[in-house]
Amino acid sequence: MPRHVRKLGTGTDRTNFYEDITRKIIAELEAGCVPWVQPWGTSKTKARFAMPHNAATRRRYSGINILILLGAAVERGFSGQSWLTFRQALSLGGCVRKDERGTTVVYADRFVPIEDKKRASTTGDEAQAIPFLKRFTVHRTNYRGGI
Repeated sequence: MPRHVRKLGTGTDRTNFYEDITRKIIAELEAGCVPWVQPWGTSKTKARFAMPHNAATRRRYSGINILILLGAAVERGFSGQSWLTFRQALSLGGCVRKDERGTTVVYADRFVPIEDKKRASTTGDEAQAIPFLKRFTVHRTNYRGGI
């Protein structure tokens, strides 16, 4: 079974993130909208253009997350580009509305298992890094610091 289709501990299949994003992009193309071409200048959006960023860390999102979050802001008529995870909102003294629907973003990186590092140091080989993709659900916020 491919890695991205594994069953999680709950015993249910998660929807394939790549398929979700591809479906969304195809639907926008079929509707006559090119999602990567200036959606912020249309009448659909209420916000001035800003790069999506994490409200707690002030770190800007990158890669596909920019398109995902810009698209979510336009689609839902959000007035800002500040985002937080549920736990970040709680830790800052905020909350997420009861029926609020979040937006899935991803974090991709690589790691080297400890066993591989030890083996590589004894044999003189190079340790193999293993790529991973982790999903997070973020929620739009009006947080500007200083709650």
